[in-house]
Amino acid sequence: MGKLITTSKPLILQSKLLCFSLLYLFTTLFLALYAILSQSKCLFRSSPLDPIQNSLFSYPSSYGEHKYAVSTTRSTCSSPVYFSDYLDVVKEIKNSLKNSSAYSRVLGYMQGNADSFGGNLSTLTRFSYFDHQNDSTEVPCGFLKKFPISDSDRIAMEKCDSVVVVSAMFNDHDKIRQPKGLGSKTLEDVCFFMFIDDVTLKGLEHHGLISIKSREYKIGVWKIVKVAKEDLYQNPAMNGIIPKYLVHRLFPNSQFSIWVDAKLQLMVDPLLLIHSLVISENVDMAISKHPFYVHTMEEAMATARWKKWWDVNALKMQMETYCENGLQPWSPSKQPYASDVPDSALILRRHGVESNLFSCLMFNELEAFNPRDQLPFAFVRDHMKPNLKLNMFEVEVFEQVTVEYRHNLKSSDGTIVKKMSSSGRTKRAHPDLLYVNGSCCSRCQKYLSTMWGESND
Repeated sequence: MGKLITTSKPLILQSKLLCFSLLYLFTTLFLALYAILSQSKCLFRSSPLDPIQNSLFSYPSSYGEHKYAVSTTRSTCSSPVYFSDYLDVVKEIKNSLKNSSAYSRVLGYMQGNADSFGGNLSTLTRFSYFDHQNDSTEVPCGFLKKFPISDSDRIAMEKCDSVVVVSAMFNDHDKIRQPKGLGSKTLEDVCFFMFIDDVTLKGLEHHGLISIKSREYKIGVWKIVKVAKEDLYQNPAMNGIIPKYLVHRLFPNSQFSIWVDAKLQLMVDPLLLIHSLVISENVDMAISKHPFYVHTMEEAMATARWKKWWDVNALKMQMETYCENGLQPWSPSKQPYASDVPDSALILRRHGVESNLFSCLMFNELEAFNPRDQLPFAFVRDHMKPNLKLNMFEVEVFEQVTVEYRHNLKSSDGTIVKKMSSSGRTKRAHPDLLYVNGSCCSRCQKYLSTMWGESND
Protein backbone atom coordinates (compact mmCIF):
# COMPACT_ATOMS: atom_id res chain seq x y z
CA MET A 1 0.00 0.00 0.00
CA GLY A 2 1.12 3.51 -0.71
CA LYS A 3 2.22 5.69 2.09
CA LEU A 4 0.38 8.98 2.67
CA ILE A 5 2.79 11.89 2.58
CA THR A 6 1.83 15.02 4.46
CA THR A 7 3.44 18.46 4.18
CA SER A 8 3.30 21.50 6.38
CA LYS A 9 3.17 23.93 3.37
CA PRO A 10 0.23 24.35 1.01
CA LEU A 11 0.94 23.26 -2.57
CA ILE A 12 0.48 26.84 -3.82
CA LEU A 13 3.52 27.94 -1.81
CA GLN A 14 5.80 25.22 -3.07
CA SER A 15 6.44 27.03 -6.38
CA LYS A 16 8.92 29.90 -6.04
CA LEU A 17 7.94 31.28 -9.45
CA LEU A 18 4.29 31.41 -8.46
CA CYS A 19 5.15 33.12 -5.18
CA PHE A 20 7.21 35.79 -6.92
CA SER A 21 4.43 36.30 -9.48
CA LEU A 22 1.85 36.83 -6.77
CA LEU A 23 4.13 39.19 -4.90
CA TYR A 24 4.72 41.24 -8.07
CA LEU A 25 0.98 41.31 -8.84
CA PHE A 26 -0.05 42.56 -5.39
CA THR A 27 2.80 45.11 -5.30
CA THR A 28 1.82 46.49 -8.70
CA LEU A 29 -1.85 46.71 -7.73
CA PHE A 30 -0.96 48.53 -4.52
CA LEU A 31 1.23 51.08 -6.32
CA ALA A 32 -1.40 51.64 -9.02
CA LEU A 33 -4.09 52.19 -6.38
CA TYR A 34 -1.84 54.58 -4.49
CA ALA A 35 -1.11 56.59 -7.66
CA ILE A 36 -4.80 56.82 -8.55
CA LEU A 37 -5.79 57.97 -5.09
CA SER A 38 -2.94 60.51 -4.98
CA GLN A 39 -3.92 62.00 -8.34
CA SER A 40 -7.60 62.13 -7.51
CA LYS A 41 -6.76 63.94 -4.28
CA CYS A 42 -4.95 66.66 -6.21
CA LEU A 43 -7.43 66.86 -9.06
CA PHE A 44 -10.27 67.29 -6.59
CA ARG A 45 -8.69 70.53 -5.43
CA SER A 46 -8.11 71.82 -8.96
CA SER A 47 -11.19 70.74 -10.90
CA PRO A 48 -14.63 72.35 -11.24
CA LEU A 49 -17.37 71.09 -8.98
CA ASP A 50 -19.71 70.76 -11.94
CA PRO A 51 -17.65 68.93 -14.59
CA ILE A 52 -18.77 67.39 -17.85
CA GLN A 53 -18.38 63.67 -17.26
CA ASN A 54 -18.67 62.39 -20.82
CA SER A 55 -15.70 62.28 -23.19
CA LEU A 56 -15.73 65.24 -25.57
CA PHE A 57 -14.51 63.38 -28.62
CA SER A 58 -13.20 59.95 -29.63
CA TYR A 59 -10.25 59.70 -32.01
CA PRO A 60 -9.44 56.75 -34.28
CA SER A 61 -6.69 54.57 -32.81
CA SER A 62 -4.33 55.41 -35.68
CA TYR A 63 -4.37 59.16 -34.95
CA GLY A 64 -1.36 60.35 -33.01
CA GLU A 65 -0.17 56.89 -32.01
CA HIS A 66 3.46 58.07 -31.90
CA LYS A 67 2.93 60.97 -29.50
CA TYR A 68 3.85 60.66 -25.83
CA ALA A 69 3.40 62.86 -22.78
CA VAL A 70 6.52 64.54 -21.42
CA SER A 71 7.27 63.13 -18.00
CA THR A 72 7.91 65.31 -14.98
CA THR A 73 9.60 64.61 -11.69
CA ARG A 74 7.48 67.13 -9.82
CA SER A 75 4.77 65.99 -7.46
CA THR A 76 1.23 66.33 -8.75
CA CYS A 77 0.29 68.14 -5.55
CA SER A 78 3.21 70.55 -5.32
CA SER A 79 2.35 74.26 -5.30
CA PRO A 80 -1.32 73.79 -6.20
CA VAL A 81 -3.10 76.84 -7.56
CA TYR A 82 -6.32 77.76 -5.78
CA PHE A 83 -9.59 77.66 -7.74
CA SER A 84 -12.87 79.10 -6.52
CA ASP A 85 -16.21 77.32 -6.84
CA TYR A 86 -17.03 76.82 -10.53
CA LEU A 87 -20.55 78.29 -10.50
CA ASP A 88 -19.35 81.34 -8.54
CA VAL A 89 -16.60 81.85 -11.13
CA VAL A 90 -19.08 81.66 -14.03
CA LYS A 91 -21.28 84.27 -12.36
CA GLU A 92 -18.39 86.59 -11.54
CA ILE A 93 -16.93 86.47 -15.06
CA LYS A 94 -20.32 87.18 -16.62
CA ASN A 95 -20.75 90.22 -14.37
CA SER A 96 -17.22 91.33 -15.21
CA LEU A 97 -17.95 91.12 -18.94
CA LYS A 98 -21.10 93.22 -18.54
CA ASN A 99 -19.35 95.92 -16.54
CA SER A 100 -16.33 96.09 -18.85
CA SER A 101 -18.43 97.62 -21.61
CA ALA A 102 -17.96 100.97 -19.90
CA TYR A 103 -14.18 100.75 -20.38
CA SER A 104 -13.44 103.42 -23.00
CA ARG A 105 -9.70 103.15 -23.72
CA VAL A 106 -9.06 101.45 -27.04
CA LEU A 107 -5.80 100.79 -28.86
CA GLY A 108 -5.82 102.00 -32.46
CA TYR A 109 -4.11 99.97 -35.18
CA MET A 110 -2.26 101.11 -38.28
CA GLN A 111 -4.00 100.37 -41.58
CA GLY A 112 -2.52 100.03 -45.05
CA ASN A 113 -1.15 97.68 -47.66
CA ALA A 114 2.33 96.17 -47.49
CA ASP A 115 4.28 93.32 -49.04
CA SER A 116 4.66 91.73 -45.62
CA PHE A 117 1.92 90.89 -43.13
CA GLY A 118 3.65 92.99 -40.47
CA GLY A 119 5.28 95.59 -42.70
CA ASN A 120 8.98 94.67 -42.14
CA LEU A 121 9.50 97.72 -39.94
CA SER A 122 12.95 99.13 -39.19
CA THR A 123 14.42 99.05 -35.69
CA LEU A 124 13.88 102.76 -35.08
CA THR A 125 10.29 102.56 -36.32
CA ARG A 126 9.45 99.58 -34.11
CA PHE A 127 10.98 101.11 -31.00
CA SER A 128 9.21 104.43 -31.57
CA TYR A 129 5.89 102.79 -30.63
CA PHE A 130 7.03 101.43 -27.26
CA ASP A 131 6.05 104.62 -25.42
CA HIS A 132 2.30 104.77 -26.00
CA GLN A 133 1.04 107.69 -23.93
CA ASN A 134 -1.34 109.02 -26.59
CA ASP A 135 -4.34 106.78 -27.31
CA SER A 136 -4.87 108.52 -30.66
CA THR A 137 -1.58 107.12 -31.99
CA GLU A 138 -2.12 104.08 -34.20
CA VAL A 139 0.20 101.16 -33.54
CA PRO A 140 1.51 98.77 -36.25
CA CYS A 141 0.06 95.39 -35.36
CA GLY A 142 0.11 93.10 -38.39
CA PHE A 143 -2.72 92.76 -40.90
CA LEU A 144 -1.00 95.11 -43.34
CA LYS A 145 -1.65 92.22 -45.68
CA LYS A 146 -4.89 90.21 -45.73
CA PHE A 147 -5.08 87.27 -43.34
CA PRO A 148 -6.07 84.38 -45.66
CA ILE A 149 -9.08 82.75 -44.01
CA SER A 150 -12.66 82.28 -45.20
CA ASP A 151 -15.35 84.90 -44.61
CA SER A 152 -17.45 82.41 -42.65
CA ASP A 153 -14.55 81.77 -40.26
CA ARG A 154 -13.95 85.49 -39.87
CA ILE A 155 -17.63 86.07 -38.98
CA ALA A 156 -17.55 83.24 -36.44
CA MET A 157 -14.44 84.74 -34.83
CA GLU A 158 -16.08 88.15 -34.53
CA LYS A 159 -19.08 86.58 -32.78
CA CYS A 160 -16.89 85.27 -29.96
CA ASP A 161 -17.45 88.02 -27.38
CA SER A 162 -16.43 86.49 -24.06
CA VAL A 163 -13.49 84.08 -23.60
CA VAL A 164 -11.61 82.45 -26.47
CA VAL A 165 -9.15 79.55 -26.30
CA VAL A 166 -6.79 79.59 -29.28
CA SER A 167 -4.21 77.19 -30.64
CA ALA A 168 -2.47 76.54 -33.95
CA MET A 169 -0.98 73.52 -35.66
CA PHE A 170 1.05 73.91 -38.84
CA ASN A 171 3.03 71.37 -40.84
CA ASP A 172 1.16 68.46 -39.14
CA HIS A 173 3.46 68.97 -36.17
CA ASP A 174 1.17 67.93 -33.31
CA LYS A 175 -2.11 66.23 -32.44
CA ILE A 176 -5.36 68.05 -31.74
CA ARG A 177 -6.22 67.30 -28.12
CA GLN A 178 -9.52 67.92 -26.38
CA PRO A 179 -9.49 69.88 -23.10
CA LYS A 180 -10.51 68.08 -19.92
CA GLY A 181 -12.39 69.21 -16.82
CA LEU A 182 -14.84 71.53 -18.58
CA GLY A 183 -17.79 72.74 -16.54
CA SER A 184 -21.35 72.28 -17.78
CA LYS A 185 -21.75 75.98 -18.67
CA THR A 186 -18.30 76.57 -20.15
CA LEU A 187 -19.18 75.85 -23.78
CA GLU A 188 -21.87 78.57 -23.55
CA ASP A 189 -19.27 81.27 -22.84
CA VAL A 190 -15.96 79.94 -24.22
CA CYS A 191 -14.98 79.56 -27.89
CA PHE A 192 -12.29 77.12 -29.00
CA PHE A 193 -10.43 77.86 -32.26
CA MET A 194 -7.61 75.85 -33.86
CA PHE A 195 -5.70 77.35 -36.82
CA ILE A 196 -4.17 74.87 -39.29
CA ASP A 197 -2.52 74.82 -42.74
CA ASP A 198 -3.01 72.61 -45.82
CA VAL A 199 -0.48 69.99 -44.64
CA THR A 200 -2.30 69.53 -41.34
CA LEU A 201 -5.66 69.52 -43.11
CA LYS A 202 -4.57 66.62 -45.29
CA GLY A 203 -3.41 64.72 -42.22
CA LEU A 204 -6.77 65.19 -40.50
CA GLU A 205 -8.55 64.00 -43.66
CA HIS A 206 -6.20 61.01 -43.85
CA HIS A 207 -7.43 59.87 -40.42
CA GLY A 208 -11.08 60.51 -41.32
CA LEU A 209 -11.47 63.33 -38.81
CA ILE A 210 -12.73 65.86 -41.35
CA SER A 211 -13.71 66.02 -45.00
CA ILE A 212 -12.03 68.66 -47.14
CA LYS A 213 -15.27 68.91 -49.13
CA SER A 214 -16.95 70.46 -46.09
CA ARG A 215 -17.18 74.23 -45.83
CA GLU A 216 -16.65 74.26 -42.07
CA TYR A 217 -14.57 71.96 -39.90
CA LYS A 218 -15.00 70.99 -36.27
CA ILE A 219 -13.29 68.35 -34.12
CA GLY A 220 -14.71 68.02 -30.62
CA VAL A 221 -14.86 71.50 -29.06
CA TRP A 222 -12.36 72.93 -31.57
CA LYS A 223 -13.56 74.92 -34.55
CA ILE A 224 -10.90 74.40 -37.23
CA VAL A 225 -9.77 77.43 -39.26
CA LYS A 226 -7.72 76.75 -42.38
CA VAL A 227 -5.03 79.34 -43.18
CA ALA A 228 -3.50 79.58 -46.67
CA LYS A 229 0.21 79.81 -45.87
CA GLU A 230 1.11 80.77 -49.45
CA ASP A 231 -0.11 84.29 -48.64
CA LEU A 232 1.82 84.54 -45.36
CA TYR A 233 5.27 83.41 -44.18
CA GLN A 234 7.28 80.48 -45.50
CA ASN A 235 8.17 79.50 -41.93
CA PRO A 236 5.23 77.60 -40.32
CA ALA A 237 6.37 78.72 -36.86
CA MET A 238 6.04 82.36 -37.88
CA ASN A 239 2.52 81.72 -39.15
CA GLY A 240 1.68 80.29 -35.74
CA ILE A 241 2.86 83.54 -34.15
CA ILE A 242 -0.07 85.41 -35.75
CA PRO A 243 -2.86 83.77 -33.70
CA LYS A 244 -0.54 83.52 -30.70
CA TYR A 245 0.20 87.24 -30.40
CA LEU A 246 -2.53 88.87 -32.48
CA VAL A 247 -5.41 87.00 -30.88
CA HIS A 248 -6.97 90.32 -29.84
CA ARG A 249 -7.14 91.36 -33.50
CA LEU A 250 -8.47 88.04 -34.79
CA PHE A 251 -11.14 88.06 -32.06
CA PRO A 252 -11.86 91.80 -31.67
CA ASN A 253 -14.88 91.31 -29.42
CA SER A 254 -13.36 88.78 -27.00
CA GLN A 255 -12.42 90.15 -23.60
CA PHE A 256 -10.25 87.29 -22.36
CA SER A 257 -8.10 84.80 -24.23
CA ILE A 258 -6.01 81.72 -23.54
CA TRP A 259 -3.27 80.68 -25.92
CA VAL A 260 -2.45 76.96 -25.76
CA ASP A 261 0.45 75.49 -27.73
CA ALA A 262 -0.66 72.48 -29.76
CA LYS A 263 1.69 70.30 -27.70
CA LEU A 264 -0.41 70.99 -24.59
CA GLN A 265 -3.69 69.58 -23.33
CA LEU A 266 -5.72 71.73 -20.96
CA MET A 267 -6.66 69.85 -17.79
CA VAL A 268 -8.59 72.63 -16.03
CA ASP A 269 -11.63 74.62 -17.13
CA PRO A 270 -10.64 77.85 -18.98
CA LEU A 271 -12.97 79.98 -16.84
CA LEU A 272 -11.27 78.74 -13.67
CA LEU A 273 -7.86 79.53 -15.17
CA ILE A 274 -8.84 83.06 -16.20
CA HIS A 275 -10.39 83.73 -12.81
CA SER A 276 -7.53 82.34 -10.74
CA LEU A 277 -4.50 83.52 -12.72
CA VAL A 278 -5.75 86.83 -14.21
CA ILE A 279 -8.85 88.24 -12.50
CA SER A 280 -7.96 87.32 -8.91
CA GLU A 281 -4.39 88.57 -9.42
CA ASN A 282 -5.65 91.80 -11.07
CA VAL A 283 -3.19 91.53 -13.98
CA ASP A 284 -3.23 92.06 -17.73
CA MET A 285 -1.51 88.80 -18.55
CA ALA A 286 -0.41 85.52 -16.92
CA ILE A 287 2.39 83.27 -18.11
CA SER A 288 4.60 80.58 -16.59
CA LYS A 289 8.21 81.12 -15.60
CA HIS A 290 10.81 79.14 -17.54
CA PRO A 291 11.81 75.99 -15.60
CA PHE A 292 15.59 76.64 -15.98
CA TYR A 293 16.43 80.15 -17.19
CA VAL A 294 16.02 83.58 -15.62
CA HIS A 295 18.11 85.82 -17.94
CA THR A 296 17.32 86.51 -21.59
CA MET A 297 20.92 85.78 -22.59
CA GLU A 298 20.68 82.29 -21.11
CA GLU A 299 17.77 81.55 -23.44
CA ALA A 300 19.62 83.12 -26.38
CA MET A 301 22.67 80.93 -25.77
CA ALA A 302 20.51 77.82 -25.40
CA THR A 303 18.74 78.72 -28.65
CA ALA A 304 22.10 78.77 -30.43
CA ARG A 305 23.51 75.72 -28.65
CA TRP A 306 20.54 73.44 -29.28
CA LYS A 307 19.96 74.83 -32.80
CA LYS A 308 16.46 76.05 -32.04
CA TRP A 309 17.14 78.72 -34.65
CA TRP A 310 19.53 78.03 -37.49
CA ASP A 311 20.93 81.55 -38.05
CA VAL A 312 23.31 82.15 -35.12
CA ASN A 313 24.60 85.38 -36.65
CA ALA A 314 21.03 86.72 -36.66
CA LEU A 315 20.66 85.74 -33.00
CA LYS A 316 23.86 87.63 -32.21
CA MET A 317 22.55 90.71 -34.07
CA GLN A 318 19.24 90.51 -32.22
CA MET A 319 20.89 90.38 -28.81
CA GLU A 320 23.29 93.19 -29.68
CA THR A 321 20.36 95.32 -30.81
CA TYR A 322 18.60 94.79 -27.49
CA CYS A 323 21.77 95.33 -25.44
CA GLU A 324 22.48 98.58 -27.27
CA ASN A 325 18.96 99.78 -26.51
CA GLY A 326 18.95 98.99 -22.81
CA LEU A 327 18.36 95.26 -22.27
CA GLN A 328 19.41 94.38 -18.71
CA PRO A 329 19.73 90.98 -17.00
CA TRP A 330 17.13 90.12 -14.43
CA SER A 331 17.74 91.39 -10.89
CA PRO A 332 15.55 91.92 -7.82
CA SER A 333 15.09 95.53 -8.96
CA LYS A 334 12.82 94.22 -11.74
CA GLN A 335 10.29 92.84 -9.28
CA PRO A 336 7.36 92.25 -9.30
CA TYR A 337 8.50 90.63 -12.55
CA ALA A 338 9.80 87.29 -11.27
CA SER A 339 11.92 86.39 -14.31
CA ASP A 340 12.96 87.57 -17.76
CA VAL A 341 12.29 84.22 -19.45
CA PRO A 342 8.80 82.70 -19.70
CA ASP A 343 7.50 79.36 -20.85
CA SER A 344 5.20 80.81 -23.47
CA ALA A 345 3.29 77.61 -24.25
CA LEU A 346 0.36 78.90 -22.15
CA ILE A 347 -0.61 82.59 -22.15
CA LEU A 348 -3.69 84.06 -20.48
CA ARG A 349 -4.74 87.62 -21.31
CA ARG A 350 -7.27 90.24 -20.33
CA HIS A 351 -7.74 92.20 -23.54
CA GLY A 352 -7.00 95.86 -22.89
CA VAL A 353 -4.59 98.59 -23.91
CA GLU A 354 -1.64 97.19 -21.97
CA SER A 355 -1.85 93.55 -23.03
CA ASN A 356 -2.82 94.44 -26.60
CA LEU A 357 0.13 96.85 -26.91
CA PHE A 358 2.50 94.23 -25.52
CA SER A 359 1.21 91.66 -28.04
CA CYS A 360 1.59 94.08 -30.97
CA LEU A 361 5.14 95.07 -29.98
CA MET A 362 6.07 91.41 -29.49
CA PHE A 363 4.77 90.48 -32.92
CA ASN A 364 6.78 93.26 -34.58
CA GLU A 365 9.98 91.99 -32.94
CA LEU A 366 9.26 88.42 -33.94
CA GLU A 367 8.72 89.39 -37.56
CA ALA A 368 11.91 91.44 -37.52
CA PHE A 369 14.13 88.61 -36.19
CA ASN A 370 12.68 85.12 -35.66
CA PRO A 371 9.69 83.37 -34.03
CA ARG A 372 11.57 82.54 -30.80
CA ASP A 373 9.27 84.61 -28.60
CA GLN A 374 11.22 84.17 -25.35
CA LEU A 375 14.06 86.34 -26.69
CA PRO A 376 12.29 89.74 -27.02
CA PHE A 377 9.92 89.10 -24.10
CA ALA A 378 11.79 90.96 -21.34
CA PHE A 379 12.99 93.77 -23.63
CA VAL A 380 9.44 94.56 -24.75
CA ARG A 381 7.96 94.17 -21.27
CA ASP A 382 10.57 96.39 -19.58
CA HIS A 383 10.53 99.20 -22.17
CA MET A 384 6.84 99.56 -23.05
CA LYS A 385 4.65 102.25 -21.52
CA PRO A 386 2.14 101.95 -19.95
CA ASN A 387 3.59 99.11 -17.89
CA LEU A 388 2.24 95.59 -18.19
CA LYS A 389 0.77 94.02 -15.05
CA LEU A 390 2.06 90.47 -15.27
CA ASN A 391 1.57 87.28 -13.27
CA MET A 392 4.54 84.96 -13.88
CA PHE A 393 3.35 81.86 -12.08
CA GLU A 394 5.41 78.90 -10.94
CA VAL A 395 6.29 75.97 -13.19
CA GLU A 396 4.44 73.63 -10.82
CA VAL A 397 1.21 75.47 -11.61
CA PHE A 398 1.84 75.10 -15.35
CA GLU A 399 2.36 71.35 -14.93
CA GLN A 400 -0.78 71.05 -12.82
CA VAL A 401 -3.14 72.71 -15.32
CA THR A 402 -1.70 71.20 -18.53
CA VAL A 403 -0.17 68.00 -19.85
CA GLU A 404 2.69 68.49 -22.31
CA TYR A 405 3.21 66.06 -25.19
CA ARG A 406 6.09 65.51 -27.57
CA HIS A 407 5.85 66.80 -31.13
CA ASN A 408 5.12 64.41 -33.99
CA LEU A 409 7.96 62.18 -35.11
CA LYS A 410 6.16 61.26 -38.31
CA SER A 411 3.54 62.93 -40.47
CA SER A 412 0.31 61.20 -41.41
CA ASP A 413 1.87 59.62 -44.50
CA GLY A 414 4.71 58.13 -42.45
CA THR A 415 7.49 60.50 -43.48
CA ILE A 416 9.84 61.94 -40.89
CA VAL A 417 8.97 65.52 -39.93
CA LYS A 418 11.42 65.97 -37.08
CA LYS A 419 14.43 64.00 -35.92
CA MET A 420 14.63 62.98 -32.30
CA SER A 421 17.18 64.95 -30.34
CA SER A 422 20.19 62.96 -29.22
CA SER A 423 20.91 65.41 -26.42
CA GLY A 424 19.83 64.82 -22.87
CA ARG A 425 18.41 67.34 -20.46
CA THR A 426 19.06 70.96 -21.35
CA LYS A 427 22.33 72.13 -19.83
CA ARG A 428 23.11 75.60 -18.56
CA ALA A 429 24.67 77.65 -21.34
CA HIS A 430 28.07 79.35 -21.02
CA PRO A 431 29.22 82.79 -22.24
CA ASP A 432 31.51 81.36 -24.92
CA LEU A 433 28.44 80.38 -26.95
CA LEU A 434 28.03 84.04 -27.84
CA TYR A 435 31.25 83.95 -29.84
CA VAL A 436 30.46 83.91 -33.54
CA ASN A 437 33.21 83.79 -36.15
CA GLY A 438 35.81 84.56 -33.48
CA SER A 439 34.20 87.77 -32.25
CA CYS A 440 32.11 88.25 -29.13
CA CYS A 441 28.89 90.21 -28.78
CA SER A 442 30.73 93.39 -27.80
CA ARG A 443 27.63 95.39 -26.94
CA CYS A 444 26.48 92.65 -24.56
CA GLN A 445 29.73 92.44 -22.59
CA LYS A 446 28.34 94.54 -19.74
CA TYR A 447 25.18 92.43 -19.70
CA LEU A 448 27.23 89.22 -19.58
CA SER A 449 29.53 90.40 -16.81
CA THR A 450 26.55 91.46 -14.73
CA MET A 451 24.62 88.28 -15.41
CA TRP A 452 27.48 85.90 -14.65
CA GLY A 453 28.64 88.00 -11.73
CA GLU A 454 25.20 87.58 -10.11
CA SER A 455 25.18 83.87 -10.94
CA ASN A 456 28.50 83.32 -9.15
CA ASP A 457 27.46 85.15 -5.99
